Amino acid sequence: MSNLAPGSTNLTAGMTWCCQPLGKEELSAPDSEKIAVMFKALSDPVRLRLFSKIAARPGGEACVCDIQDVGVSQPTVSHHLRKLRETGLLESERRASWVYYRVAPGVLSAMAGLLSQTP
Repeated sequence: MSNLAPGSTNLTAGMTWCCQPLGKEELSAPDSEKIAVMFKALSDPVRLRLFSKIAARPGGEACVCDIQDVGVSQPTVSHHLRKLRETGLLESERRASWVYYRVAPGVLSAMAGLLSQTP
């Protein structure tokens, strides 16, 4: 169950992730904007650590209670997770009083495809 905020910029919606690696062909203006949002969200060290912690968990899912030890306060962790979710990099699901996060389907392979080198 995805809990995207209203008006959020979900990267996976309407984006063709089967595009060529960045060095292979020119990006369109809309794709450039969507990809820039993703990289901007990941450019913060705390967000990158949180994203990495979630992606590295067994099953690709983590409770916020298990990943909040990144050197900032709990409200700041929540803020960063919300930003990652709003950009479409993460999905979340509330279970009782805890929220569980997972990397959105296709995001890791899309990033790998964009950054892969062409032969």
